Amino acid sequence: MALKLPMYLDHAATTPCDPRVVEAMLPYFTKVFGNPGSRNHEFGWAAEEGVDTSRGHVAELLGADPKEIVFTSGSTEGNNLAIKGAAYMYEKAPAGAGKPRGHIVTCAIEHKAVLDPCKRLQKEGFEVTFLEPGPDGIVTAEMVQAALRDDTILVTIMWANNEIGTVNEVPRIGALCHERGAVFHTDATQWAGKMPVDVEKDQVDLLSMSGHKIYGPKGVGALYVRRRKPRVRLQALVDGGGQERGFRSGTLNVTGIVGLGKAAQIARAEMDADAQRLLALRRRLESAVTGKLGSTQVNGHAEKRLPHITNISFGFVEGESLMMAVKEIACSSGSACTSASLEPSYVLKTLGVGDELAHSSLRLSLGRWTTREEVDYAAERIVESVQKLRSLSPLYDMHNEGIDLSKVVWGQH
Repeated sequence: MALKLPMYLDHAATTPCDPRVVEAMLPYFTKVFGNPGSRNHEFGWAAEEGVDTSRGHVAELLGADPKEIVFTSGSTEGNNLAIKGAAYMYEKAPAGAGKPRGHIVTCAIEHKAVLDPCKRLQKEGFEVTFLEPGPDGIVTAEMVQAALRDDTILVTIMWANNEIGTVNEVPRIGALCHERGAVFHTDATQWAGKMPVDVEKDQVDLLSMSGHKIYGPKGVGALYVRRRKPRVRLQALVDGGGQERGFRSGTLNVTGIVGLGKAAQIARAEMDADAQRLLALRRRLESAVTGKLGSTQVNGHAEKRLPHITNISFGFVEGESLMMAVKEIACSSGSACTSASLEPSYVLKTLGVGDELAHSSLRLSLGRWTTREEVDYAAERIVESVQKLRSLSPLYDMHNEGIDLSKVVWGQH
C-alpha cells in the first residue's frame, strides 16, 4: 500500500476522531438535540440519557463511580478547576493574613496547564515547591516526600510527561499524600485511555483527562473528583446553573460528551492491544534512528515511558532546519502548546539537556492507525536529513576529527 504524505506522527498533540466516535455523536447534532437540564419533556430526557451513558463509560475507564465524573472542556479547564478549586477550598490562612495561604507541591516539567495555575496561586499568597527530576525525567515518591510540609494542602504531579513520555510514580505518590492528609491531583492527559487507571487502587483524588487525546472530539474532557475516603471538595470557578454537582456550571456539551464517552469505551476495550503494538513500533523507530546516527540520544528513562512517545535529540543539527527537512512528517519539537516558541523545551532544559540538543529534538508520537511502513519511512527520512545537515556543519567535522568542542575558545570580532 502506497504511503500517504504528509504522515501524522504527532498524536501526543491531538488524535484524529475515531469514525466510531463520530458515528455515535451524529444523532446528537440534529435529532437528540435537547438540553439535558430540561427535565420536563422527552427531548431533555433523551439528551440526559446520552450524558449519563457517557459518564458511565468514562467512570469505567478510570475505575470510578459515575457520580465522581465532572465534564469539562478539556484538561486545561480540568487542571485549573482541580488546582485552584482545591487550593481555595483547603487554604490554611485567608488572603492578606500575612502568612502563606497553603503549600502546594508540583514539578518543573509539568504541562503549562498545571504550571501556570500554580504560578497564579503563588502570586495570590500560596507557596509552591517545583520539583526538578533528574535526567531520567521521573518524579519519585521520595522527591515528593522530601518536599511535603505540615501546611501542604495539594500535590499535583502528572501521570506521564507530554514531551518525553516518562511515567511518574503516581500510585506511590497518591499513597504518600493520603498518609499526610494532602489532596493529590494528577494530570492524566497522556495516560488515561492509553494505559490502565484505577483511581481507588492508585489512590488518586483528582484526575484530569481530555477527549481529543483518545480519539474523541476537541473541546470536551473530564475531571474525576473523589467522593469518599476522603471526600474531596472544590471551590467552583464558574458560577451559574449549578450543573455538574455545582463544580462546573453551564449547559452541557452533549454532543462532545457522547463522543468522549464512546472514545473512553473504545479505549478501555482496545487499550492493551494498542499499547503492545505501539511499543513495538516505537522501539523499531528508535533503533532504526539511533542505530544509524551517532551523537543522538533518546530523552527520558529508557523503559519507564509511554509506549507511543519518543523524544530524540540530534547533535550538530540546527532544530528549525531539521523540522523543515522532515516537513512531510507531522511531528513536534516539544509540546503542541509551546511549539510556536523559539525557546528550547523547558522540559529538556530541566532534565539537563543543553540548549543546542534541546533545540534539535524531535517528539514523535504514534497512534491507533500508525503503520510499520510509516515508521520505517519516518526513520529513513530522519536519518537522511540529519546526515545531510551534518555534512554542512563545520562543528560536526571538528567533532569527527576528535576535537573537544567544549574546550574550544571561540574568537570574538
